[in-house]
This record gives sequence, structure tokens and C-alpha cells, in this order.
Amino acid sequence: MRKLQYVFMALSALCFAVPVFAQTGGAPAASLIPIGAGLGMGLAAGLCGMGQGRAVASATEALARNPGTRPGIMLFLVLGLAFIESLTLFTMVIVFAKM
Repeated sequence: MRKLQYVFMALSALCFAVPVFAQTGGAPAASLIPIGAGLGMGLAAGLCGMGQGRAVASATEALARNPGTRPGIMLFLVLGLAFIESLTLFTMVIVFAKM
């Protein structure tokens, strides 16, 4: 948990440091959009993958405990996985729209 807190603190510091590059005049500043797009897509894909893994693990555990509820569990599992995957696809669309 402590490592995750450090990661979020570092990411927030990076987000607040971006206005430094908003200077006008002089040499053109390097564009940070591709870096942000790569980080955003990587985070979205990784976290959605973790969410899908947890959803499937919970569904298989529920099926192992009570096999009679298979139709209901499978319906909600597929629906939940579709929603999780749609988050990744929406992130990809936003990334490509920003580039």
C-alpha cells in the first residue's frame, strides 16, 4: 500500500510540473503529449487487466462454491468484463484524439 502511495505522489508531482513547459518565445518546448498518451494507455490497460483478473477469480470462486448459480454469474461476469474492456477502449480513443 505504501508503494502505491509513493507512485501516486510521484504522478501528481509530474502533473503539477507540466505548466513549467508552457513558456512562450525562445526555442519550442518538447511536446509531452506522446509521453502522457503512452502513460495513460499503459495505466488503463494494466489496471483494467488487473480488474478483469479479479472479476474472473471471483466468478470462478463463486462457481466453485455454488455451481447452481452458473447462468446468473456468467451473465454478470460477461457484462462486467465488457464494461471493464470498454474503459480501456475509451481511453484508447481519447489518447488517439489528443495526438
